Amino acid sequence: MTTPRDLFLVSMDMPSGRPVERGDLSLALAGAEVIDLLNARAVRLEDDHLVPDDPPDDPPAMTDRLLGEAASSLVRQAPYETVSDWLWRRGRGLAAVYLAELEAQGQIIAQQQRRWMVVRTSRTVLTDSPARRQAANRWAADEPVLAALAAAVGIHGGIHDAPTGEAPAVLDDTVERVLTEVEDAVGELVAERQRRVRRREEAAEDNRRRGY
Repeated sequence: MTTPRDLFLVSMDMPSGRPVERGDLSLALAGAEVIDLLNARAVRLEDDHLVPDDPPDDPPAMTDRLLGEAASSLVRQAPYETVSDWLWRRGRGLAAVYLAELEAQGQIIAQQQRRWMVVRTSRTVLTDSPARRQAANRWAADEPVLAALAAAVGIHGGIHDAPTGEAPAVLDDTVERVLTEVEDAVGELVAERQRRVRRREEAAEDNRRRGY
């Protein structure tokens, strides 16, 4: 399994203080891909640019299909791409991509429900798979990178959230820089949503004053 897959499974499996926004999760998934590519030595970070470590015509082979797709989509010409640009480009709709992948693998299924004994609805739920257990074990172990990515999208509840605990430290400076970029991007998206809500509220108030 990979960090983005573990993050997606945790986002579905663990309680959070608020529903995880799809856009926030997409940005964090893109950041998780960068971290795995750094660990696989498929890319390196120079200043804030992602520089591939392989020839342009020979991208690295990845055992995970989506991570291989991420590696193939790296910008391979100078001045390359910043981490921030990668998050916004690669992250667009990425949560839906991981959802479809996990559904195709049978790790997520649609569970039928009845509402008021009349209307039949469905919701997506996780199956009891080795991947789910691995993600849960990684979360329970308070693995620093997964904990930081989860916290960026509002998921808390690890060991470090106990009253006497502290957040686990990420010892790799390069990974820490990627995590900071993820936090900044999610913060920017949250701020934009709040601005849109305020604009709608102000427009509604204007309409009320005008008698509409």
